[in-house]
Amino acid sequence: MAEEVVIRGTSHIAKRRIPLGVIGLSLITLGIYGFVWYYKINNEMNALGQATGDEYLQNSPGTALLAVTLGILIIVPPFVSFWRTNKRIERSQERVLGSNNFSPVLSFVLTLIGLGFISTYLMQSNLNQVWERQ
Repeated sequence: MAEEVVIRGTSHIAKRRIPLGVIGLSLITLGIYGFVWYYKINNEMNALGQATGDEYLQNSPGTALLAVTLGILIIVPPFVSFWRTNKRIERSQERVLGSNNFSPVLSFVLTLIGLGFISTYLMQSNLNQVWERQ
């Protein structure tokens, strides 16, 4: 079960999700939950960006989702969106924790070589660290 955390300075809620749960739900739903999760983490980081005044964290979760779904037809948008989402996770950690232990490059490469489930695990576990500090 996911633990809800109120993002400081907003009325928005972020969720500390179990990383293996995200992977499991994505498998059970044939990938649909993966898209829902992607939208939600981008939305949570957007709320954090608004609360902290960090423009880099502010994004359009809908655009990010559109890039990884329909953007595949153009080939480039999913890669750009995924890279930027990984960089926002890194920036979230820097903003909230003061440092980071997340490697966007590693996450991106793991996805490129077909190990996206490990990347998903890393992304969610590092976001959990951010939400724990909230």
